Amino acid sequence: MPEPLDAALAEVRALLLDPTLTRAVAAGRRRGHRPSVVRAELRPVALKAGPRLQISTSDGARPYTRNVAAGPEADAVVDALLAEPFGNWHVETAGATLQLRVTKSGEAQVHRAAATRTEAEPGGHDRAKEYLLDPGDPIFTEIGGSAAKRRQVDAFLRALAATLPDDLTGPLRVVDLGCGNAYLTFAAYRWLAQRGLDVQLVGVDVREDQRRRNTELAERLGWADRVSFVAGSIAGAIVEPAPDLVLALHACDTATDEALARAVRWRARWVLAAPCCHHDVAAQLRTRPAPAPYELLTRQGILRERFADVLTDALRAALLRLHGYRAEVVEFVDSRHTPRNLLIRARRTGAAPTAAQRADYRALVDQWRITPRLETLLTAGPAPGGTDAHAIHPD
Repeated sequence: MPEPLDAALAEVRALLLDPTLTRAVAAGRRRGHRPSVVRAELRPVALKAGPRLQISTSDGARPYTRNVAAGPEADAVVDALLAEPFGNWHVETAGATLQLRVTKSGEAQVHRAAATRTEAEPGGHDRAKEYLLDPGDPIFTEIGGSAAKRRQVDAFLRALAATLPDDLTGPLRVVDLGCGNAYLTFAAYRWLAQRGLDVQLVGVDVREDQRRRNTELAERLGWADRVSFVAGSIAGAIVEPAPDLVLALHACDTATDEALARAVRWRARWVLAAPCCHHDVAAQLRTRPAPAPYELLTRQGILRERFADVLTDALRAALLRLHGYRAEVVEFVDSRHTPRNLLIRARRTGAAPTAAQRADYRALVDQWRITPRLETLLTAGPAPGGTDAHAIHPD
């Protein structure tokens, strides 16, 4: 529920000056106002002269850092920052986390949570487990989801945290393709907003009933002005403007290829896609004899399916590199939580492919006599609602 802004900022002030402060970030702007800096970060530091509060600000071009002593000096600096019309505050202390967002009407939406939880590890050992989103966060009451799903989402967010630069500022446009029940959509928005980013997030799913359900959830959470949903296919849904960040969690089979193709055509800066099943290449392998001496890889059905998984994702990463991305395939969550635990993570560099990259890709697909769906999508014209990114043909 919205709260009076003055009272919420007073609570933020108390936390900023609390000796147990670990980190705080202010960013974004209120409607009709613009802060003198685009981002501010506060954290305690230990210097030879004693403990200090470090304040780092950015004007969008370069950072500025100063260290102030506790007492009147720190009070004055904190009061000056709180007077700035920031749209978001995220504050962490040793025992609590507070997220404040200023609504269009000038009220405060505040979320408070404990900083850490304890999770039992196999073998009976307990350890302090830090979650990017507290499992007790009220959003989980609204969106539901099993414990396994929450672990997957938390692991996905950790991969996202490792992908985005620490000094990221300015508006961030995000799309979640094949969002389904939108567990990742809402969790990603919560976490990105907690970083103090000005986020606009769109979830895409083919089902109209999912769009209605997710839109109602966004309204109940008070995020309808920031999180919206579109009913349509991954390949054809209209998303404007083009996103900076593309997410896709377990889009089935060639739906992952459609998500990657849209990301390339949008020239998205970052892409994170966790593939699901890999039927397309597996089906092609069944209808063609394997090149010598690799018949043993595809003779047994289970081995053929697992080999198809590896081959599909290797070719997806290779195609992304041919289209100006630095791409890698990593494990984002332990396999005991989901067997579909690989993540294709890519960052756009705009670099032209080398002759060796082209040759290696072409040699592999020619040897196995397959046509990856992603190659077909990238060499075809743009889908409805898409943008022609002048794709580089892999051959």
